Amino acid sequence: MNLSGRVALVTGASQGIGRACALKLAEAGAAVALAARSQEKLEELARAITAKGGQAASFAMDVGDEQQIKAGCKAALEKFGKIDILLNNAGITRDQLVMRLKRSDWDAVLATNLTSAYLCIQQVIGSMLRHRWGRIVNMTSIFGEMGQAGQANYASSKAGLIGLTMAIAREVGSRNITCNAVAPGFIETAMTAALSEDLRQDALKNIPLGRLGTSEDVAHAVAFLASEEASYITGHVLNVNGGMLMG
Repeated sequence: MNLSGRVALVTGASQGIGRACALKLAEAGAAVALAARSQEKLEELARAITAKGGQAASFAMDVGDEQQIKAGCKAALEKFGKIDILLNNAGITRDQLVMRLKRSDWDAVLATNLTSAYLCIQQVIGSMLRHRWGRIVNMTSIFGEMGQAGQANYASSKAGLIGLTMAIAREVGSRNITCNAVAPGFIETAMTAALSEDLRQDALKNIPLGRLGTSEDVAHAVAFLASEEASYITGHVLNVNGGMLMG
């Protein structure tokens, strides 16, 4: 999977899955525009990429803010001249049972997880159309496919990303632009590290492969969908869940 000459924009790149994906895309040869709220973490990641001979630049961006998305995408396009690959990875949770779920927590999760993806696509799609080549990858979740108690807002946002993925795939496919989604299951991240041991063991019982996934497992899937090898795949949801959800 050779991405030399390609430019990737990764949101939520400062940690976890986003960081692993940025490193993997850079390893494959892409120049990477790193976007997240923490400028310090982004700059550390950019240094790690350049130390290995890659090319990266950081762009502080809160994807919950439309103006910051527009400014960040504009700066990335000015820096690199184009965006070939967009990974909409940034996401948050505000978990609560629906009867207690505040409207502000619903709005925050939908804005960060779903609306930001639409806004980022809107900002970079012109570059992809001009070059008649593009790869859009949206980070959804197993819970966008099967739901999860206490996560009505999160599950809705991730299910919405699947619909967005298919709509965009149909809209821009004729221009050699693909749009796919990756749906991780339980992945070893800071979020899952906070789970109690009982919850962790319950999750493992439902995973045929018998382990939690890693950020690198997800990064491999993203890099594949961003590559030329995946040129005939679009509108697809690639499950990376160890078999927890099949079909």
